[in-house]
Amino acid sequence: MFSKIRNNLLVVASYVVVGALIISLTGGCQAGQVEPEKIGYSQEAVVGKEAPEFELTDSNGKKKSLHDYKSKFVVLEWVNYECPFVKKHYSGLNMQKLQNTYTKQGVVWLSINSSANGKQGNYLPSEVNKLMAEKRACPTAYLFDTDGKVGRLYGAKTTPHMFVINPNGTLIYAGAIDDKAGVDPNETPQAKNYVQLALDEAMGGKAVSVPKTKSYGCSVKYQ
Repeated sequence: MFSKIRNNLLVVASYVVVGALIISLTGGCQAGQVEPEKIGYSQEAVVGKEAPEFELTDSNGKKKSLHDYKSKFVVLEWVNYECPFVKKHYSGLNMQKLQNTYTKQGVVWLSINSSANGKQGNYLPSEVNKLMAEKRACPTAYLFDTDGKVGRLYGAKTTPHMFVINPNGTLIYAGAIDDKAGVDPNETPQAKNYVQLALDEAMGGKAVSVPKTKSYGCSVKYQ
């Protein structure tokens, strides 16, 4: 009899141990209850799906949201003026030409900086406005994403990292600015510019022939 009781107690104890182990591995969360902050890149924007909404403050202290530009083509450009790959496109005026060409056609161009405080490329608004004037940059707005939430939401990994959104709010391109993954501005004239290609095709009523590429550049300086 005592042997049977002991065996039963051992069985119960084993269930308790297994249960405790499962709880420790799952963190005690019920199925489907995952905190967004812990998901990371699994929540990235997806080409062909609706672009995630966001609101950020620009270099003039004004709030800007993606919703403000509903019914327009929107380009998102992740930027860090200290990155050699970004310098390549600004020193040769490639980025400025794209900004100027397409904003004149009604495209909204948003430069987004996700460098955290104290990290490379993080500037005060007054410094950013001065730098943009020196570089002759002409985006619709320069936005601060210091906590990196929007960058992570879109899966921005490099500077530059480019995204194109159509007037229906669908992400139609994500990836590199072109197919020359170097820092020499002399390469740019011979490059295949994916952002230009996506905009020209989409604005012409065609499907984007290259909707996704692997971005290149410096890593985004998240906190």
